[in-house]
Amino acid sequence: LNGEFSSNADDVNAYAASSFYAVDRYAGYMRHWKKYYDAGYIIIAARYVSSNAIHQMAKLQENEWDGFLKWLSDYEYHKLALPKPNKVIYLDMPRNIADQLIQQRYHGDEEKKDIHEKNREYLVRCQKTAEYAIKKEKWTVISCTEKESALPVDVITEKILKIIKEDQK
Repeated sequence: LNGEFSSNADDVNAYAASSFYAVDRYAGYMRHWKKYYDAGYIIIAARYVSSNAIHQMAKLQENEWDGFLKWLSDYEYHKLALPKPNKVIYLDMPRNIADQLIQQRYHGDEEKKDIHEKNREYLVRCQKTAEYAIKKEKWTVISCTEKESALPVDVITEKILKIIKEDQK
């Protein structure tokens, strides 16, 4: 994210970049949360395999997306044996509102943005790959805006918890 391999996210091969994130995910699983998963806890993971799908598909041609999703699922869930989620909840926000939040986070300081945040065209492509993955993988979508404004974090959290509680019934 800091541009160590390239200052442009598109320059890092989708499969290589996926591997970096997958191995990091594997290390986190083995070191930090496997024991909770094995004990039956509910695990909520931000930026899990689904994030890899969205960001890395944006580097590929659309006719490669299905093959990539199949490869990624096999690699992370079978070869690395990471737990496959019971549900993926996608937090949906229009690009223009997300852009405003990024600007607010860094108080307009462009240097603080990572290589993805600096590349709006890339982020627009990610929105398209997310829409594709949502349909293909049957993810649950939560709208995070109302009347052209981002919802407060606690409201979004309540929406997430409601979905989790409904799934537990």
